[in-house]
Amino acid sequence: MTGSSFEREALERAVDDSPEGPSPAGGPTLDERIALARTPSERRLYRSMLDTVSTLLERGTDVIDLKVADTALAEMAEAFGVFQPLRKRMKVTIFGSARTEPDHPAYRQARTLAAAMSGAGWMVVTGAGPGIMAAGMEGAGRDQSVGVNIRLPHEQGANRFIAQDPKLVEMRYFFTRKLMLLKESDGFIVLPGGFGTLDEGFELLTLLQTGKAEPAPLVLLDVPGGTFWKGWSRFLAEEVEPRGLVSDHDRSFFTITDDVSMATAELLGFYRNYRSCRWVGDLLVLRMAVAPDSAQLADLNRRFVDIVTSGVIRTVDPLPPERADGDVVDLPRLALRFDKFHYGRLRQLIDAVNEIVDA
Repeated sequence: MTGSSFEREALERAVDDSPEGPSPAGGPTLDERIALARTPSERRLYRSMLDTVSTLLERGTDVIDLKVADTALAEMAEAFGVFQPLRKRMKVTIFGSARTEPDHPAYRQARTLAAAMSGAGWMVVTGAGPGIMAAGMEGAGRDQSVGVNIRLPHEQGANRFIAQDPKLVEMRYFFTRKLMLLKESDGFIVLPGGFGTLDEGFELLTLLQTGKAEPAPLVLLDVPGGTFWKGWSRFLAEEVEPRGLVSDHDRSFFTITDDVSMATAELLGFYRNYRSCRWVGDLLVLRMAVAPDSAQLADLNRRFVDIVTSGVIRTVDPLPPERADGDVVDLPRLALRFDKFHYGRLRQLIDAVNEIVDA
């Protein structure tokens, strides 16, 4: 990204944008401020970040690289501030083309889906631009919308449904923007789009496939009777899967539909029993609303023995690290030594956990 000449020149001009100067006299030192952090983990992380800065200084890091690091950290800090008060709210991120016009069926699909999710109490997150992003925010309404806009050379501004809202953050870099669009949401919708939309969809699939993102529902939503995602699925079936480049289990990560009701049901249904997961040592702990009975637990062990490296899938009480953090200690749990590889099968296990409440 910084290799292009126009970007490099812009960064060089921006280096001196902010005046330098000493901290106000008599203010607390950095050590004193870090000591006020709430937990030992927070204090350790603040010191680790300062150590990283020290390393950059010791290495005589190029000013262009420093500017990238400084801007990225500042953008993330601003975005964290926007999302922090909303962390307990369920959120869905909607991806799609900025070129989609308001009279296009895809715009109506996104608007209707966003309205349905907003009606279910979810917030809607988009890139805050025009097209599908505007449709999502129009459907959700300003109060239920969060925007993560990108500043582009042609000056794409935030759409009128989120402009000037405190829940809007502006970003310079695509990678920091994409991080926030993915990190903060509990479900995802991707409508037909170009390079940017496909990039976001493939990034999300990669994170789910490698376990770098927590399990979450992903719906590829088309227009009624549309062939965009069917064509993409056919490409997987004809060109990618026969080469062994993805597993057939990886199809568990997404649902293709042109029905807004089905898309909404997929998003909401993912959490009808399953709630969250957490690694505790070598154990993967799944938290849920209703625990399986002995017969259902035996069935889970029979069906998913292939992803358990040792022992069995078992019910457990909250483990000590979870209790120390007060991490949803009121919920029942399953624990397993997951192989950390077959995440498509893990998604199928979560689907089976959700079936417990359907029995």
